[in-house]
Amino acid sequence: MFSYWLPPLFTCSWPHLKVQTKSESYQTDYVKVAVIADPQLMDKTSLPLPDKSLALELVKFYTDLNMRRSFFSSILPFKPDVILFLGDYFDGGPYLLDEEWQESLNRFKHIFGLNAQGKYTDKEVYYIPGNHDIGYETLHYAKPEVIRRYEETFGIRNYRFAVGKVDFIAVDAQTLDGHRQKNLTSQTWEFVKNISVDNVVRPRVLLTHIPLYRPDGTYCGPDRSSPIINQRIQRAAYDKTNDITYQNYVFEKTSKYLLDTIKPKLILSGHDHDQCTVTHQSKSGPVKEHTLGTISWQQGNLYPSFMLLSVDNSTLPNASIPEEPVLSHLCYLPKQLHIYMWYIVLFVLTLLALLLWPTSSTSFWHQCWNLAAHFKQLITSMVSRSETKEKDEDANYEYEMMWDAEGSMHLIKKPLKTSTVNSNERSLGERGNAVMRPTVRKNTGQEADFSVNMDMASSTGLDPLAKLPPRTGKSKTTIIIQRLLRTLRMLTVIAAVNVPLYMMLLFKDWIDK
Repeated sequence: MFSYWLPPLFTCSWPHLKVQTKSESYQTDYVKVAVIADPQLMDKTSLPLPDKSLALELVKFYTDLNMRRSFFSSILPFKPDVILFLGDYFDGGPYLLDEEWQESLNRFKHIFGLNAQGKYTDKEVYYIPGNHDIGYETLHYAKPEVIRRYEETFGIRNYRFAVGKVDFIAVDAQTLDGHRQKNLTSQTWEFVKNISVDNVVRPRVLLTHIPLYRPDGTYCGPDRSSPIINQRIQRAAYDKTNDITYQNYVFEKTSKYLLDTIKPKLILSGHDHDQCTVTHQSKSGPVKEHTLGTISWQQGNLYPSFMLLSVDNSTLPNASIPEEPVLSHLCYLPKQLHIYMWYIVLFVLTLLALLLWPTSSTSFWHQCWNLAAHFKQLITSMVSRSETKEKDEDANYEYEMMWDAEGSMHLIKKPLKTSTVNSNERSLGERGNAVMRPTVRKNTGQEADFSVNMDMASSTGLDPLAKLPPRTGKSKTTIIIQRLLRTLRMLTVIAAVNVPLYMMLLFKDWIDK
């Protein structure tokens, strides 16, 4: 729970707050956008587990809970004005039946707190399609219902919208490289052409789920944690259509056309599940592309992330467009796998502590009490040292009253006259009494006899301890059984306390807010 509060409290902030500006009013005049990529809710197509099995349901529950906690505890505390999703909301979206699609959609809305209209209270929410939502060209014509139900739920696939003083251009990248004569691909290219003929008055941000083309082995920057994946294109081999069934990046020719005609200032993409920042060259100059990592910890990236955008919204009369109308900052979420690993480590340490804890009170608690008593005695002696010293000094002197000629009384301090003889006699008597006690004499005699017996036994070659009575003690098996029973009892007590607490905290983040 505490680890999910770290991003909004310490490790992340809006990028415009870090920019030094001349005017404070201009500094705060930004629209705040939170960008999320590839939730990719797990379903029956994600793992080789039977549908509706307990194992699959547990995986789905904990993955959904992780994303919900990330959204409500790490993203929403930043109070964004706009929420932008970059596609892949489901894992097996094109292969789900309508009932299964609706079930996954309800989970998606619950995770991100969306209402029936797909909005979050008063915040604007925008979507673009991903390949796990509608598939590629080969599926669009085999299953036209996939496109229909997507558009009925999330809206049209190609559109533009304004945030502040910046235009955002959303393109269905899954249809860009299809056959131009087919309906869906022609719709996308018609939209791109209409955008390209418009006069570029305001800065633009291009949104595409599939990243634009980059040469193989292109460096992705320091934020990437997994190996770089090069271009892979798969086409249907079972018919003559040669339709695309999978691709990593948009084709090179298509990417160049988008850069030169739309002329974006920034490109945002997903699909790769890991972070990547590259710079493209276009006719209008260099353009930076941010590929966001997935928000889910179950999609091959142990370092989930999201992005904060500060979009210029200057309303000053003479304000010119800033050099960077959109500022970006990548934020990391907690590593859920590491949290579970710490759970295991702490459980093992607890188990070892219960098994190896001393069984005798005198071996541990007695030492603790002795140590506490020692510290208490030390503190008491330090506090009363000065008083004791004064009392000891006064005990060695006596005071005698003397009157002078004027009749005034004075106290004269004189050392005490102790009787050396009495003291010596008393000490001798005490020592004599201590020596002459019958018990001591008896023990001394017994020790002497025992010493003589030991010497005699040694001289005769016999074992001196052979005739001693054997010491009674517990067997190792009894000790092990007692320790295991005690560990089981303590684990029961710990579970009785922790399991209800864990369940309450677990469902606290799952129930509706």
